Amino acid sequence: MFVSFFPRPRAFFLSVVGWTLLCVALWYGFARGLGGDLGFAPPAEGDVGIQTFWSGSFLWFYGYFAVAVALFYVAWRVIANHPWQNWSILGSALILFITYFQVEISVAVNNWYGPFYDIIQAALSKSRPVEVGEIVNSIVYTFGGLAIMGVTVSVLTAFFVSHYIFRWREAMNDFYMSHWSKLRGVEGASQRVQEDTMRFSTTMETLGVRLIDSVMTLIAFLPILVGLSASVTTLPLIGEVPHALVVAAILWSVVGTAFLALVGIKLPGLEFRNQKVEAAYRKELVMGEDHSDRARPPEVRALFADVRHNYFRLYFHYMYFNVARYVYLQADVIFPFLILAPTIAVGAITLGVMNQIMNAFGQVRSSFQFLVMSWTTIVELISIYKRLRTFEGVIDGELPAPAAPPMAQPAE
Repeated sequence: MFVSFFPRPRAFFLSVVGWTLLCVALWYGFARGLGGDLGFAPPAEGDVGIQTFWSGSFLWFYGYFAVAVALFYVAWRVIANHPWQNWSILGSALILFITYFQVEISVAVNNWYGPFYDIIQAALSKSRPVEVGEIVNSIVYTFGGLAIMGVTVSVLTAFFVSHYIFRWREAMNDFYMSHWSKLRGVEGASQRVQEDTMRFSTTMETLGVRLIDSVMTLIAFLPILVGLSASVTTLPLIGEVPHALVVAAILWSVVGTAFLALVGIKLPGLEFRNQKVEAAYRKELVMGEDHSDRARPPEVRALFADVRHNYFRLYFHYMYFNVARYVYLQADVIFPFLILAPTIAVGAITLGVMNQIMNAFGQVRSSFQFLVMSWTTIVELISIYKRLRTFEGVIDGELPAPAAPPMAQPAE
């Protein structure tokens, strides 16, 4: 799965983590300040439109990111040149950058919430004169520009990620087919090469991008939530807590993740078994196409009975898991309002600040809830990984290569 696409996967991913931490440390310890000294100024205070994305500080970061990626790419090209290195390294870096850019658009929208809803509050409370043009300009020019940029980047991201994931599938397909003489005797070999690689790539497309987005969102919005916590110092039933919003988001997300992981603990094993019984049933039917002594009714009934039994078990376990998941998600909708109730009751924040808090809190909370929102997809990925890893065990010599089935004789 990984050897086919990445150079020396274990060392590669360790180097990714190490290089990322080093680049982050250099950025916050030295490079960001150097950009300011060289004249790459940050956006003007109160500027929340799309023009912030080509301000000096943003351009300086783009250049820093490009240099860091280029150095990493050249190093691995020297260490272990890989046929898929352009996609696995440069493609991954581009996805990382675009995801960061999308998150920064979300940050800009969150910054727009404050002044916009303060305008709305001023108009409704008649605390100051508000012209129609002031509201329209804020919506059309400021938010509209950010929305158009966000939609454009999202469409281009989805297009590129789809190609990236298919290249990964292509690399896996080429790798497995180069060892087909060893693998053709493995139960469900054709399914694993064709279907499991397809399912692995599509699941990684969904899960991988969502994970990167969650991490990036957390990095971007956690400092914002820390700053907004200055307006919220008290939590219901607990009292005063430093950085109350951050503490509430973490506790709520951790409790939900642990709760659903416990409730759904049986699902990965059942999904894996489901793939096995489906493969056995499919294989018997395929063999019956070429051999008259295969796929007889008693054998087919027994194999399908296994399929039915496992599906019914899955339906039962997913039933109570979905009850737990939907109850948690419904409670999640009202949780921010409960947290803000004491602060709202005493009028300690404006409507604009409240909307900023709600949005930032939701972004941080949803990032921490990555496992909660993705649990069923993770379960599916685990089952696919187990099947392909068993497949690769034959290539690596960890498992004996089974005898290949006899070739069908051509009709005379």
